[in-house]
Order: sequence, then structure tokens, then C-alpha cells
Amino acid sequence: METIHNISDFKNVPHQTVVTIGTFDGVHLGHRKILERLTNNAKNTGLKSTVLTFFPHPRMVLQKDVDIKLLNTLEEKKQILETLGLDYLIIHPFTKQFSRLSAIDFVRDILVNNIKSKRIIIGYDHRFGRNRNANIQDLMAFGSTFDFEVEEIPAQEIDDVSVSSTKIRKALMEGDVETANSYLNYAYMLTGTVKKGKGLGRDFGFPTANLHIAEDYKLIPKNGAYVVKSDLGGNTYFGMMNIGFNPTVDGSRKSIEVNFFEFEGNLYDTKIQVQLLHRIRDEHKFNSIEELKEQLKKDKNHSLDLISK
Repeated sequence: METIHNISDFKNVPHQTVVTIGTFDGVHLGHRKILERLTNNAKNTGLKSTVLTFFPHPRMVLQKDVDIKLLNTLEEKKQILETLGLDYLIIHPFTKQFSRLSAIDFVRDILVNNIKSKRIIIGYDHRFGRNRNANIQDLMAFGSTFDFEVEEIPAQEIDDVSVSSTKIRKALMEGDVETANSYLNYAYMLTGTVKKGKGLGRDFGFPTANLHIAEDYKLIPKNGAYVVKSDLGGNTYFGMMNIGFNPTVDGSRKSIEVNFFEFEGNLYDTKIQVQLLHRIRDEHKFNSIEELKEQLKKDKNHSLDLISK
């Protein structure tokens, strides 16, 4: 898969394309049905499968008062899409100026002249152009003018996408990572850089990697303790992670801290990706440090039990 970061950079690509358009946040099972249809169509027609998406998310630009949280960072989305057999991923910068393109300008200049679309696979409810004033019927009419076909994704599939996204976000906000993972078809991930923390975990016998996530739009699951795994230096390590404020030690800032089992080494300033497998419990304020230590031992045993299963 080749990633292109501006539509204008696609002009030099000598291929005609079959295209689908969307944010594809989460790249979950519902999205994968659409993307599988795209790649199969490309194989059958000799066209190049192409996903056109935008960043920032349009709502971040047009509705700045809305605190939107996304399931994937841009890098995570690229990582997942890379595995699905696409030919091209176009990530075009979304701006207010871009949003003001008329429907005909978008179709003629973007879809036809730049991306060389011969077939567009799109949802029945897709809207585009300035103020989103054009619909799929308009797109089909443009297809007759500019010589491309439009394949409509049925209502049931589009509704499945919408329901899945809602259920995934709801599940994560409730800490139900098993349900979220079942809809995603992969383990929900947090990607960040390990920064120095207070070092209290080491004092307790549970040294932690303090994960800093730069993207403030990334959805962080409900506070609490989780079973996780990561690929560190080519090896897989399991561990337990706490999301929260560490109330027992008067924590005032939210943190994400991971204790990896059987890992020895320095992760400071290393970028890592943590996959969430199970949720163990809520975050609690314990009566003493000793009580917290005892609970951490129980958490580790519980985690190891879940991992072994």
C-alpha cells in the first residue's frame, strides 16, 4: 500500500482507480466489508483500490466546539489499513477552504482529474460538496458526465458501520474492551512514548512504563486496571496497565502506566504500542501503600490467569 498525503500528489500516478471515501475510524468489521468489496472490485476490473480519507477529521475543523474522540490515531489507522491489501491510501488535509469546494469541483478536480476514478463505491447516504448539498443521485449523474460508475453500498451495511462505531466507543468508555475488540477484530491499542514518571511503581516492586500519548483526540478507555500486551524489541510481553489518577499516592494528573511481566530494560523515550486484552477492575483509593501493594500482587495473579487462558 502506498500512502499519499495530498490529493495533488496523486496526479503522477499512472493508474485508474476504484475509490471509496470515508474516515474509517477504527477500521472495524463493518468497514472491512466495504474495503473487501473495494479490493475485490479492483482485482476484477484491473483498477487500483484506493481509499480517500481526510485529516484532521472534518468535525475537528468545522465543529471545533465538539470534543471528538477517535478510535485510531492517524498512524494506527495507516498501520491497520496496510494489512488489508489496498493499493493506495490518500490522506488529504481537511481545511475550511477544502470544505467549500462545490460538488462539481470536488468530482471533476478531485475524483476525476486527480484520482482518475473509474468506479466509486459509496454509501447510500453519502453527501459531499459545499454544505454537503449533493447526494449519491448527484454523484451518479456526474458519473454519466465524467465517465465513471457509482456502486451504492446498501443501507444495511452502512447502518452496521454506524452501529459498530457507536458500540465500540460506548464499550471502551465503559471499560468493556472484550466487546470493543470483538467489533474491531483486533485488540484496541494505545500508542505513545514512554516518559519518566514518579518512579513509585519501582519502589512498590512493580516498575511501570509511563505512556504519553501525543494525540489528544485519541479515545482513552475508562479508568481502571487492564491486562495488556506489547511487542518490545521483537518479543511479545504481557503486563498490566493502570489508567487513572493513582489516588492512593495523591495523584493529581491522569496517567497511563504499564507494568510488563518478565521485561528487563530501559524504555524511556521509546515509542511503544500497547494492546488492551481484558479489564481487571476499577481504580480504587486504598487505605495504605501496603494495601495497594497487596492488590497489585492480586492483579498480577489475576492477569497471569487470564493470559494463560
